Amino acid sequence: MLTHTPLVKTRLLLSVNMVHQIKLVDEVSGWLRRYDDGSVDRTWTGPPQVKFMADPVPAHQDFIDGIATRDVTIHENSGLRVRIYLPEPNPEDFHKLPVILHFHGGGFCISQADWFMYYHIYTRFAKSLHAICVSVYLRPAPEHRLPAACDDGFSALLWLRSLAQGRSSEPWLNDYADFNRVFLIGDSSGGNIVHEVAARAGQVDLSPLRLAGGIPVHPGFVRSTRSKSEMEQPESPFLTLDMVDKFLGLALPIGCNKDHPITCPMGAAAPSLDSLNLPPVLLCVAEMDLIKDTEMEYYEAMKKANKDVELLISRGMGHSFYLNKLALDMDYHTAEQTTALIEGIKDFIHKH
Repeated sequence: MLTHTPLVKTRLLLSVNMVHQIKLVDEVSGWLRRYDDGSVDRTWTGPPQVKFMADPVPAHQDFIDGIATRDVTIHENSGLRVRIYLPEPNPEDFHKLPVILHFHGGGFCISQADWFMYYHIYTRFAKSLHAICVSVYLRPAPEHRLPAACDDGFSALLWLRSLAQGRSSEPWLNDYADFNRVFLIGDSSGGNIVHEVAARAGQVDLSPLRLAGGIPVHPGFVRSTRSKSEMEQPESPFLTLDMVDKFLGLALPIGCNKDHPITCPMGAAAPSLDSLNLPPVLLCVAEMDLIKDTEMEYYEAMKKANKDVELLISRGMGHSFYLNKLALDMDYHTAEQTTALIEGIKDFIHKH
C-alpha cells in the first residue's frame, strides 16, 4: 500500500489548495477568462446557438462549392501558419489571381483563421473576387501582447515576397498567384494590422511583389477618451464597450493606453500620416458601429495627408455584421449590405 510521510502529505495538500485558489482576474463577454496564474481560457460560454461560428473548420484540399483550402506553416522556427483559400481554376480562362492577405479580428485576443465565421465569408470573398485569400493565424494577447500580431502579419507579407522572388515555394501560390496585385484586408482589429503592415511595407523593398492596396474593414481605431458614437450607438453581438476596453487592456503593451499608434494611428503618438508611404486604401465603415467616429477621424486624417483613400459605408449596419451567419441567413438587409460590401471591395481590387 502506498503511504506518505507527513511532509509529503503537507506538500500534496498545499498543491491541491493552490489549484483551488486560482482566481478569475478578467472576463470578456463570454469570450475569454484570464486567471491570476496567467492562464487564459477561451472556451465559449455565451449562447450555445451561436457557438458554431467560433468552431474550427478543417482544411480541405478538394474543391467544395468552388473553393479548396489548406493550412501551411510559413516559418518553421516560430510555427507561424496561414490558411489559403483557392478558387477553382477555370481551364478555359486561365489567368493569375490577385492575392488578399487577411488578418482576422477578435480584439487581438480571440479567434483564429479557421473559425467558421471567417470560413463562411472568406470562401465567398475568394469566389466573388476571384482571388486567392491567405489568412494568417495571428498570435493572441495577452500571452502575446502587441505588436506580436502585427509582426505576424508583416512576416506573412515578407513570406509572400519570398515566394515572388522564388526563394520559397508553395504550389498553389506559385502556380496561381499574381504577386503584382497583393492586397491587405482585415476585420476589426485586423484592420489595425492592415494599416501597421502597410506602413512597415512602405519602408522596405518588396519587389517583385507589389502591395496594391489596403482594406481595413471596421478597424478598431479608438482613443483613450470615449467618442460620441461609443456613447450613443447601440452595442452589437460583435462589439460592446466591455470588449473594447478589456480586449485592448489585455492586448496593448503594459503601461500603454488606447492612444497607442496601433490603436490610434491618426493620433499624436503615431507617426505622421504624411510621412508614411501607403498604398491606396479602401476604408469600410458600418453606419451603426460603436467606433464609427474614430474610424471617420482616420479617414479625414488620411485625406488631409493627401493619401489615396476611399470610403465605403454600410448603411444601417453594426460592427462586423457580415461575419454574423445567423443574421445573413435571417435578415434581408444584412444579406443585401454584405453583398454590397463584397461588390465594393471587388471594384476596388479591379481598379488596382
